Amino acid sequence: MRSYHQIDINNKYAKDVVLILFMLVVFSFCNTAFAAETQQQKPTVKSTQKIITGIVYNEKHEPLPGATVIIKGTSTSTTTDFDGKFSIASGAADIILIVSYIGYADKEIAAQGSNVEIQLATDAVALTDVVVIGYGKAKAKDITGSISSINLAGTKTQSVVNVGEAMQGRAAGVQVISSGEPGSNVSFRVRGTGTIANNNPLVVVDGMPLNGGLNQVNMNDVESISVLKDASSTAIYGSRGANGVVIVTTKRGGTKEGSTLTFDTFTAVQNASNKVNVLNASQFASLNNDMLSNGGLTPNPLWTNPSSLGSGTDWVGTLFNPELMSSYTLSYGNKTKKSNIYVSANYFNQKGIILNTDYRRFIVQFNSDTKINSKIKFGNSIKMAHDIKESGAYDIRSTLLANPTQPIYDATGNFTGPTGNPLYSGDIENPIGKATTVERSTKGYNLQGNLFAEINILKNLVFKSLGGVEANIWFDRTWSPKYSWGSDVQTNSYLSQGTNRSITILWDNTLTYDAHFGAHNFNAVVGSSSQSNKYDFLNGSIQKFASDGTQQIDNGTLQPTVGGNASEWAIMSYLARANYDYDGKYYITGTIRRDGSSRFGQGNKWGWFPSGAISWRISSEKFMEKVTAINDLKLRFGYGITGNQDIGNYAFSSSYNTVLYNFNNTYVSAVVPTVLPNTNVKWEGQEQFNLGLDASLLDNRINLTVDAYVKNTNDMLVPMSVPVTSGYSDIYVPSINAGKIQNKGIEFSLSTKNLVHDLKWSSDVVFSYNKNKVESINGDTPIITGSTGLNSSISLIQAGYPVNVFYGYVTDGIFQSQADVNNHAVQMAGSNTATSTAAGDVRFKDLNNDGIINDKDRTFLGNPNPKFSYSLNNTFSYKNFDLTVYLQGVYGNDIYNANRMYTESMSVANNQTTATLGRWTGAGTSNSMPRAVYGDPNNNARVSDRFIEDGSYLRLKNISLSYNFPQKALGSTFSSVRLYFSAQNVLTFTNYKGFDPEVLANGIDNNVYPVTTNYSVGLNVGF
Repeated sequence: MRSYHQIDINNKYAKDVVLILFMLVVFSFCNTAFAAETQQQKPTVKSTQKIITGIVYNEKHEPLPGATVIIKGTSTSTTTDFDGKFSIASGAADIILIVSYIGYADKEIAAQGSNVEIQLATDAVALTDVVVIGYGKAKAKDITGSISSINLAGTKTQSVVNVGEAMQGRAAGVQVISSGEPGSNVSFRVRGTGTIANNNPLVVVDGMPLNGGLNQVNMNDVESISVLKDASSTAIYGSRGANGVVIVTTKRGGTKEGSTLTFDTFTAVQNASNKVNVLNASQFASLNNDMLSNGGLTPNPLWTNPSSLGSGTDWVGTLFNPELMSSYTLSYGNKTKKSNIYVSANYFNQKGIILNTDYRRFIVQFNSDTKINSKIKFGNSIKMAHDIKESGAYDIRSTLLANPTQPIYDATGNFTGPTGNPLYSGDIENPIGKATTVERSTKGYNLQGNLFAEINILKNLVFKSLGGVEANIWFDRTWSPKYSWGSDVQTNSYLSQGTNRSITILWDNTLTYDAHFGAHNFNAVVGSSSQSNKYDFLNGSIQKFASDGTQQIDNGTLQPTVGGNASEWAIMSYLARANYDYDGKYYITGTIRRDGSSRFGQGNKWGWFPSGAISWRISSEKFMEKVTAINDLKLRFGYGITGNQDIGNYAFSSSYNTVLYNFNNTYVSAVVPTVLPNTNVKWEGQEQFNLGLDASLLDNRINLTVDAYVKNTNDMLVPMSVPVTSGYSDIYVPSINAGKIQNKGIEFSLSTKNLVHDLKWSSDVVFSYNKNKVESINGDTPIITGSTGLNSSISLIQAGYPVNVFYGYVTDGIFQSQADVNNHAVQMAGSNTATSTAAGDVRFKDLNNDGIINDKDRTFLGNPNPKFSYSLNNTFSYKNFDLTVYLQGVYGNDIYNANRMYTESMSVANNQTTATLGRWTGAGTSNSMPRAVYGDPNNNARVSDRFIEDGSYLRLKNISLSYNFPQKALGSTFSSVRLYFSAQNVLTFTNYKGFDPEVLANGIDNNVYPVTTNYSVGLNVGF
């Protein structure tokens, strides 16, 4: 347990915040009461002035509320009302109006008369690049930081499971690693690995920073996705922006007045993209005979003719099977002059390709916006989700190792187990029996919601207050019945149940000022943010039930256990951001945030996180007027500091354990300290430099974005070196700020319109290069990471190398004779070939030339971090047909295939991969695969470059063909119908020998659930 003080930053500042809010609300209502009750106040007009009224609308003659209207050459401006109407006064004889609206090209028009109609055209660049930033929105052409906006058009015909998967490869500098396991979340790396702690970015959905994953968001509900990457854009989130920020905005209603009803569905067949081939029964028996003979043991007398055993049991084929997944979404949108409403319901069902792995999800989304009058607006974003994740006790590695001479079922239909001599039968429990009979489930109940109100206090000044809650409640359950499968016996049934609850409360308050004074444009945001979380859990287990039909804790009788705990954190923040641009040429942005967190001790709770950025729109200069090939050209530079507070809730305090001591034959409870306190622990700071270039060429047919960055993580939290003599644990140690990591790289995004006539062809290219290096850690002692389960580490974190670099022995072929062994450094001394190094064993390099192969000969072997990642998306359109071909890949990373340490060890009676058919059986037979020998006396399966493989791959991520039914064929019932066929993860070009090269970010493949190949058919119907 932890010893800590109750810290409530919210209460400390609540009085001040409430007082400020009360004054603002009173002032705004007084201002509203004083104003006229019309939505648009008429301007004060001098006798010599002329009043101009008008309306602003788009190509569909839909009004555009909130459009800015400026009289050119003056500071006089106004905005359109809910009906797109405006009124403005001027004393000039010739009046030119400049009208602008996000997503549309600016327009200048001479006001020839007292009433004008202005139609804005969609901006080929800005419409698709209107991005959501922290606490606001902006046109991409006005952005000074590095922000990637995901093009969702390419995902509409993909059978994606969650939002994270849809993002894969579509944003420069963002690595997304997915899994085939039903209900799993993706993991992110934004501009490389910046810390040895949690590297996932902050996820914000509809203004609410989330603790849960993106698998709780229905892809059909998503309106936009933005990824904030550099410090200039993430500093508005202060202490949580170090790993980047993913902002997801869901739909708010219809795009035009009226109601819409949409139904989306797809059904997909999933399969393993690749299966690892293992030995059949006869091959296994032959290998086992070699292994025992070379180990000085007697082979199985029943296997004198291995070929007579045939193929035997296909354990892998039984565990992996093609399965279905399907999704159904019904959504309703309604838009009026006063309100927007969006409601949707989704049901998703996925059967995993591994036996008895399932995932079901139900999501209801309700968003609304209501405008009371011209001054007050309120709304909400509410999402309720329920998911059920089920699985047996599946084990991929055990399935690979299972004895193929052993059947799955016996003559009575019961599961079999190893029988007889373990030297022949092995000791692997029946993996199909475990996957089938053991029941594991997690049932989650999740609420993500917020309510907000906006008040126009003054012209161009808006106050917004948002209150949000995220409630995640989930129940875990494991049931394992008693069984007797050969030598594997579980005498008592086992039941474990747990209840978990996480409640997060958010309160944001912001003031936004937006004004235009002639060529001067100014936008500022100031505010406060308060967030707190409390998590608690309770679990228990028991064994031995009178009947397996009574699966309740109360019905067990043996070895009851109970456990539970709670923790909480809170953060209080003040933020400010100012954007200024002159004449659309020169931009400057400044941001600052001050965060106070309960996760740090006294004196270190508060931190400042500033940033600044400038940009120059070169294309707006006069000397560029005749350069017609360049439509837009902008240079950006930014610098800022962000932080990381994701260090655990009580890192500054000591940790205590409750133990029992035998005192005079009586057990007495006591509390003993285990973790040394560190009251000086503080934020991980991250500074980042960013230089960017945005260009639009050839009538906007080529759009290019290039960014170069340097990201330095300073004061990184690393484990403290604690001597045992201190009385504290030297295993469970506190963290101290004593590390530094640097990431630097280049990002490149290119979009082109190659053909624009009847046959349309567009391409999107994304390229990201990143170099990662640990600059320093706590002293010279490396941090050990990764494990094989064999009491040996795989990777290290050490200064001068990338994060999680692989570390071990270097192989140098296979000993072909005893003379080779005698002439080499000593690996395992002795003359008995069954118990010492012999011909056929792996030769390891003596790197320090001391004549002995030991730990001093280990070195750095490989890098799990990709050198670069890339993607290419091609979209073809002809009449009503659309074809999308999407390629995605990574290059230059290594994978440690830990499964091969078991499946190619050839040292016990476990099945092996077919690669062992090429094992050494005599001089000259192999120089890469060693001999089979019981016990592996030379430790051929030690951590070495033998199991390191090239993780590079190029994947045909998606190919889809869709048909949009012509309107004349739909009649009046349907507004649109689209039918599509899609294939996901169709082909993967790689040298990797495992199931799939997309493994964990640390590059270790150790029982990883493989990514699947999906073939789907989908339908989208609009009413």
